[in-house]
Amino acid sequence: MKLAFFTAVLVSLFLMSCTNEPSLQKYFVEKSENKDFVLLDVSPGIIDVDKAKLSSEQQSALASFDKMNILVFKSNQQNAAQYQSETQKVGTILKGKDYQELIKIGSGKDGASVSFVGEEDNIDEFVFFAKSQENGFAVVRILGNDMNPNNIMNMISVLQSANIDMEQLKPLQGLLK
Repeated sequence: MKLAFFTAVLVSLFLMSCTNEPSLQKYFVEKSENKDFVLLDVSPGIIDVDKAKLSSEQQSALASFDKMNILVFKSNQQNAAQYQSETQKVGTILKGKDYQELIKIGSGKDGASVSFVGEEDNIDEFVFFAKSQENGFAVVRILGNDMNPNNIMNMISVLQSANIDMEQLKPLQGLLK
């Protein structure tokens, strides 16, 4: 009898933890098979840099970086309604309780935002969302451990001096033509 009760409690806890709330991870998975989207998973191996030449802050930023997911939707005259619908979906997800907005630039048709998941000194995910009705939109998730806003600024400085492995970015070349 106790075993049946224990099993029922475990099953109910498992089912309660499975929510239907939208998340960027679910959105990326849903769109991965859609021909209108390009999805890239970028590993830290893309950044080729001499670690001996980095400051301790830059080394810390690089160590906190696990991977980056990039989702791009290229808009055109035929998919204008889909562009509107998809940008609304991403906007709704980013207004959810898990995401905290750091900065928002622009409004209306064009704009960008930076959000994060976690605590200010222990960020698990940074999200960059940029949209332009003329070009489309991109969502970039930077996943890591114990990141903070300074890590992102230091990562940008590392990227400026790094040799980037362009092989991982090949799927984006077709969009840039």
